[in-house]
Amino acid sequence: MPDDIRLPIIEEEAHVTKRAADVEHVTVRTVPEQEQVVVRDEVRREHVEIRRVAVDREVDRAPVVREENGVTIIPVIEERLVVEKRLFLVEEVHVFRSAQAEAVELPTTLRRTRIEVDRTDLTKTQEDVHGRT
Repeated sequence: MPDDIRLPIIEEEAHVTKRAADVEHVTVRTVPEQEQVVVRDEVRREHVEIRRVAVDREVDRAPVVREENGVTIIPVIEERLVVEKRLFLVEEVHVFRSAQAEAVELPTTLRRTRIEVDRTDLTKTQEDVHGRT
């Protein structure tokens, strides 16, 4: 028998194994909400009155549209044959403006979305299950 003794050398190795585990459930809900409101504001209406004012006056050139005391005056001209051609101011159109304000109420629906979040911690549930086994 030989004097050689053979001893086996044993070595341990560690391995880490990873796995996915659910630890929490999250539920997200949208909750539509509606609110009936009355919107108040003021609307403006403008009334236009037209008056034709006879002038029948000779002019040397066409007058321009003008405004006097809040009245827009639009000249109307024609050419007349007199031994020579002359320019006559036939009439003016006077435009008067007046405005009225009136309060109005309009019912309307405003919408918005509310978010609700519910969380369930699965780690406590798993500990309860594993702790009882």
